[in-house]
Amino acid sequence: MKPMAINPDLLFDQIADALAGAGFIVLDQPLPDSLIHGLIDNLNRQQNSFRPAGVGRQGDYQRNQDIRGDSIQWLEMGDPAVTEFLCWMDTLRLELNRRLFLGLFDYECHYAVYSPGAFYQKHRDAFRGNPGRKLSTVLYLNPNWDAMAGGELVLYDEAGEDELLRLAPECGKLVIFLSEDFPHEVLPATQLRQSIAGWFRIKST
Repeated sequence: MKPMAINPDLLFDQIADALAGAGFIVLDQPLPDSLIHGLIDNLNRQQNSFRPAGVGRQGDYQRNQDIRGDSIQWLEMGDPAVTEFLCWMDTLRLELNRRLFLGLFDYECHYAVYSPGAFYQKHRDAFRGNPGRKLSTVLYLNPNWDAMAGGELVLYDEAGEDELLRLAPECGKLVIFLSEDFPHEVLPATQLRQSIAGWFRIKST
Protein backbone atom coordinates (compact mmCIF):
# COMPACT_ATOMS: atom_id res chain seq x y z
CA MET A 1 0.00 0.00 0.00
CA LYS A 2 1.36 3.42 -0.95
CA PRO A 3 1.55 6.09 1.77
CA MET A 4 -1.14 8.75 1.68
CA ALA A 5 -0.19 11.98 -0.07
CA ILE A 6 1.06 14.59 2.39
CA ASN A 7 -0.35 18.10 2.30
CA PRO A 8 2.61 20.23 1.12
CA ASP A 9 2.02 22.97 3.71
CA LEU A 10 1.90 20.42 6.51
CA LEU A 11 5.06 18.78 5.20
CA PHE A 12 6.93 22.08 5.06
CA ASP A 13 5.68 22.93 8.57
CA GLN A 14 6.95 19.56 9.81
CA ILE A 15 10.39 20.13 8.28
CA ALA A 16 10.65 23.68 9.63
CA ASP A 17 9.59 22.62 13.14
CA ALA A 18 12.19 19.84 13.19
CA LEU A 19 15.00 22.07 11.97
CA ALA A 20 14.10 24.72 14.56
CA GLY A 21 14.07 22.02 17.23
CA ALA A 22 16.32 18.98 16.91
CA GLY A 23 18.08 20.39 13.83
CA PHE A 24 17.42 17.37 11.61
CA ILE A 25 14.56 15.30 10.19
CA VAL A 26 14.08 12.02 8.32
CA LEU A 27 11.18 11.83 5.87
CA ASP A 28 10.12 8.35 4.76
CA GLN A 29 8.67 9.06 1.31
CA PRO A 30 8.14 12.78 0.64
CA LEU A 31 8.58 12.55 -3.15
CA PRO A 32 6.39 10.64 -5.64
CA ASP A 33 7.45 7.13 -6.66
CA SER A 34 7.47 8.23 -10.28
CA LEU A 35 10.06 10.93 -9.52
CA ILE A 36 12.27 8.51 -7.55
CA HIS A 37 12.21 6.02 -10.44
CA GLY A 38 12.97 8.80 -12.91
CA LEU A 39 16.00 9.89 -10.88
CA ILE A 40 17.26 6.30 -10.66
CA ASP A 41 16.90 5.92 -14.44
CA ASN A 42 18.77 9.19 -14.99
CA LEU A 43 21.55 8.12 -12.61
CA ASN A 44 21.93 4.78 -14.38
CA ARG A 45 22.19 6.46 -17.79
CA GLN A 46 25.08 8.63 -16.56
CA GLN A 47 27.34 5.96 -15.06
CA ASN A 48 30.14 6.71 -17.56
CA SER A 49 30.18 10.40 -16.48
CA PHE A 50 30.86 9.80 -12.79
CA ARG A 51 34.19 10.89 -11.34
CA PRO A 52 35.89 10.05 -8.01
CA ALA A 53 34.92 12.59 -5.34
CA GLY A 54 37.47 14.66 -3.43
CA VAL A 55 37.68 16.54 -0.15
CA GLY A 56 38.33 20.22 0.47
CA ARG A 57 37.68 23.17 -1.80
CA GLN A 58 39.70 25.08 -4.36
CA GLY A 59 43.39 25.04 -3.33
CA ASP A 60 42.74 22.44 -0.60
CA TYR A 61 40.91 20.02 -2.91
CA GLN A 62 42.32 16.49 -3.07
CA ARG A 63 41.20 12.96 -3.81
CA ASN A 64 41.76 10.56 -0.95
CA GLN A 65 39.98 7.20 -0.81
CA ASP A 66 41.12 6.80 2.80
CA ILE A 67 38.65 9.61 3.59
CA ARG A 68 35.86 9.11 1.04
CA GLY A 69 35.33 6.57 -1.68
CA ASP A 70 32.26 7.71 -3.61
CA SER A 71 31.98 8.79 -7.23
CA ILE A 72 29.82 11.80 -8.11
CA GLN A 73 28.00 13.58 -10.92
CA TRP A 74 26.50 17.05 -10.38
CA LEU A 75 22.82 17.58 -11.25
CA GLU A 76 21.63 20.28 -13.65
CA MET A 77 18.28 21.19 -15.17
CA GLY A 78 17.39 19.32 -18.35
CA ASP A 79 16.27 15.76 -17.69
CA PRO A 80 12.56 15.82 -16.68
CA ALA A 81 13.09 13.97 -13.41
CA VAL A 82 16.12 16.06 -12.44
CA THR A 83 14.25 19.27 -13.29
CA GLU A 84 11.25 18.18 -11.21
CA PHE A 85 13.52 17.33 -8.27
CA LEU A 86 15.40 20.63 -8.43
CA CYS A 87 12.11 22.55 -8.66
CA TRP A 88 10.81 20.69 -5.59
CA MET A 89 13.96 21.61 -3.70
CA ASP A 90 13.63 25.23 -4.74
CA THR A 91 10.07 25.25 -3.41
CA LEU A 92 11.40 23.80 -0.16
CA ARG A 93 14.03 26.59 -0.07
CA LEU A 94 11.37 29.28 -0.42
CA GLU A 95 9.07 27.69 2.15
CA LEU A 96 11.85 27.30 4.74
CA ASN A 97 12.92 30.90 4.19
CA ARG A 98 9.32 31.98 4.77
CA ARG A 99 9.03 29.98 7.99
CA LEU A 100 12.54 30.25 9.45
CA PHE A 101 14.14 33.30 7.75
CA LEU A 102 17.24 31.26 6.90
CA GLY A 103 18.37 33.33 3.93
CA LEU A 104 18.85 30.29 1.69
CA PHE A 105 19.66 31.51 -1.82
CA ASP A 106 20.42 28.40 -3.86
CA TYR A 107 20.74 24.62 -3.87
CA GLU A 108 23.51 22.43 -5.27
CA CYS A 109 23.56 18.65 -5.41
CA HIS A 110 25.19 15.62 -6.96
CA TYR A 111 24.60 11.92 -7.35
CA ALA A 112 26.84 9.94 -4.99
CA VAL A 113 27.58 6.29 -5.75
CA TYR A 114 29.48 4.12 -3.28
CA SER A 115 30.82 0.79 -4.52
CA PRO A 116 30.73 -2.11 -2.03
CA GLY A 117 33.19 -1.37 0.77
CA ALA A 118 33.42 2.37 0.08
CA PHE A 119 32.80 4.84 2.92
CA TYR A 120 33.08 8.50 3.94
CA GLN A 121 34.83 9.27 7.22
CA LYS A 122 33.25 11.47 9.88
CA HIS A 123 33.17 15.10 8.69
CA ARG A 124 31.16 18.31 8.69
CA ASP A 125 29.61 19.90 5.61
CA ALA A 126 30.24 23.43 6.95
CA PHE A 127 32.00 25.20 9.80
CA ARG A 128 30.63 28.00 11.98
CA GLY A 129 31.53 31.47 10.80
CA ASN A 130 32.15 30.35 7.20
CA PRO A 131 29.38 31.39 4.81
CA GLY A 132 28.17 28.74 2.41
CA ARG A 133 26.31 25.54 3.18
CA LYS A 134 23.47 25.95 5.68
CA LEU A 135 21.32 22.83 5.23
CA SER A 136 22.41 19.40 4.03
CA THR A 137 20.10 16.91 2.31
CA VAL A 138 20.44 13.28 1.30
CA LEU A 139 17.86 11.44 -0.85
CA TYR A 140 18.38 7.68 -1.17
CA LEU A 141 17.97 5.85 -4.48
CA ASN A 142 18.43 2.18 -3.53
CA PRO A 143 15.53 -0.07 -4.54
CA ASN A 144 15.06 -3.20 -2.44
CA TRP A 145 17.81 -2.29 0.01
CA ASP A 146 18.96 -5.22 2.18
CA ALA A 147 18.66 -4.21 5.84
CA MET A 148 21.81 -6.23 6.59
CA ALA A 149 23.92 -4.56 3.87
CA GLY A 150 25.23 -1.68 6.04
CA GLY A 151 25.83 1.66 4.35
CA GLU A 152 24.10 3.70 7.07
CA LEU A 153 24.41 7.44 7.51
CA VAL A 154 25.46 8.12 11.09
CA LEU A 155 24.73 11.56 12.53
CA TYR A 156 26.57 12.71 15.67
CA ASP A 157 26.04 15.48 18.19
CA GLU A 158 27.95 18.73 17.71
CA ALA A 159 30.91 17.43 19.70
CA GLY A 160 31.13 14.44 17.37
CA GLU A 161 30.89 11.96 20.24
CA ASP A 162 27.31 10.77 20.77
CA GLU A 163 25.40 9.06 17.97
CA LEU A 164 22.05 10.73 17.27
CA LEU A 165 20.88 8.87 14.18
CA ARG A 166 21.80 5.73 12.23
CA LEU A 167 19.84 5.66 8.99
CA ALA A 168 19.77 2.84 6.45
CA PRO A 169 19.82 4.15 2.84
CA GLU A 170 16.36 2.87 1.93
CA CYS A 171 14.90 4.07 -1.34
CA GLY A 172 12.90 7.31 -1.18
CA LYS A 173 14.02 8.41 2.28
CA LEU A 174 15.13 12.03 2.60
CA VAL A 175 17.19 13.38 5.51
CA ILE A 176 17.72 17.11 6.09
CA PHE A 177 20.02 18.58 8.75
CA LEU A 178 21.84 21.76 9.71
CA SER A 179 25.21 21.57 7.98
CA GLU A 180 27.21 23.27 10.73
CA ASP A 181 25.78 21.33 13.66
CA PHE A 182 26.20 17.64 12.88
CA PRO A 183 29.37 15.70 12.11
CA HIS A 184 28.38 12.60 10.15
CA GLU A 185 29.79 9.62 8.29
CA VAL A 186 28.78 7.03 5.70
CA LEU A 187 29.48 3.44 6.72
CA PRO A 188 30.68 0.84 4.18
CA ALA A 189 28.07 -1.43 2.61
CA THR A 190 28.16 -4.85 1.01
CA GLN A 191 26.22 -3.63 -2.05
CA LEU A 192 26.13 -0.59 -4.31
CA ARG A 193 24.78 2.49 -2.50
CA GLN A 194 23.24 5.42 -4.40
CA SER A 195 21.95 8.82 -3.29
CA ILE A 196 21.65 12.51 -4.09
CA ALA A 197 23.67 14.65 -1.68
CA GLY A 198 22.75 18.34 -1.67
CA TRP A 199 23.21 21.62 0.16
CA PHE A 200 21.20 24.79 0.55
CA ARG A 201 23.59 27.72 0.72
CA ILE A 202 23.56 31.23 2.18
CA LYS A 203 25.39 34.26 0.84
CA SER A 204 28.42 35.77 2.52
CA THR A 205 27.73 39.06 4.31
